[in-house]
Amino acid sequence: MATSNALVIAGAGLAGAKAAETLRAEGFDGPLVLLGDENERPYERPPLSKGYLMGRSEREKVYVHPARWYEEHDVDLRLGTAVTALDPAAHELTLADGSRQGYAKLLLATGATPRPLPVPGAELDGVLLLRRLGDSDLIKETFRTAQQIVVVGGGWIGLETTAAARAAGVAVTVVETAELPLLQVLGREVAQVFADLHTDHGVAFRYGAEIAEITGTLGHADGVRLTDGTQIPADAVIIGIGVAPNSKLAEDAGLEVDNGVRVDAQLRSSHPDVHAAGDVANAFHPFLGTHIRVEHWANALHQPQAAARAMLGQDVAYDRLPYFFTDQYDLGMEYTGYVAPGGYDRVVFRGDTARREFIAFWLSGDRVLAGMNVNIWDVVEPIRALVTSGRTVDTARLADPGVPLADLVA
Repeated sequence: MATSNALVIAGAGLAGAKAAETLRAEGFDGPLVLLGDENERPYERPPLSKGYLMGRSEREKVYVHPARWYEEHDVDLRLGTAVTALDPAAHELTLADGSRQGYAKLLLATGATPRPLPVPGAELDGVLLLRRLGDSDLIKETFRTAQQIVVVGGGWIGLETTAAARAAGVAVTVVETAELPLLQVLGREVAQVFADLHTDHGVAFRYGAEIAEITGTLGHADGVRLTDGTQIPADAVIIGIGVAPNSKLAEDAGLEVDNGVRVDAQLRSSHPDVHAAGDVANAFHPFLGTHIRVEHWANALHQPQAAARAMLGQDVAYDRLPYFFTDQYDLGMEYTGYVAPGGYDRVVFRGDTARREFIAFWLSGDRVLAGMNVNIWDVVEPIRALVTSGRTVDTARLADPGVPLADLVA
């Protein structure tokens, strides 16, 4: 068994890699082990549904560090190494090959897994999920030969994949159970913007619809049948109905699990020597005053840096506001803040929604909870200041592009 003074990170994605980088940058010079169940070194996921999927960025650019970085920083990177059990009392992990790895402190950065669609035919060839680099490669190859596809789910992954398919000239039908894409995430007012965007680019939507079966010929998907009996032909079916946190390791070990590994503001779990960060962590947010689990890139980038410092005994708390971005067709946007489903009173728009050049603000009373800038840039910091100030705002001035955002918190 490895030396018990090792710091161990389970999960070699962006979160795990950034934690390892921070531990070394903060002066930890002891044994550092990074365990990943994939055979790829740590990479970032946004390109998988954006630039890399569309062929606009090279494969090498998806990786967090150059291949030599891990050896140069004395990080024991073990790929193709799944963790099968955790014993917090013994400070020990069991690996898939039966070996054991001891630790002084452990970071769980095990991420999340796409939710499968529980219908007949989901096992057919041509039914695709997007989470890993190889998935993006397969979908990209599918776009080269497919004429029409069905995307199940109108969330961020579904819509980004749809935009990539349309850019490749593939016809797309999106099947969504809600009345609009992104309805639960953005609310009706802003969800309509994305619905119109995709409709303008030739996407067909089936709202309020559910899949009864994925049909196939000779073992390969050839379409879907909806619960109302409608048949939609397709050369491939892409499932994008969300992800589930990979928290079984923690749950089996007796750690507190509730929509992910439940951790405090220091990213510490119910066992003091086990931390969690990234998609798997349901963390207490000091500013928001509640636990939230964030599945976006910025969280996987920044949260493990705080966790690493906490593992070293530093007095830190992760209070960065959630942030995410998307690029679809000619629309680029950034979102800053947090709004629970149904947790806002109204949306105030600044700019031109018809031209898709605007900022949307979600308000509770006269206080800004979140802001989303669409094709307007360099405003994230003032939006963040508006949210974190907690001040009430004059909504007429908020909607007026002639009033600098900074003046609203001055």
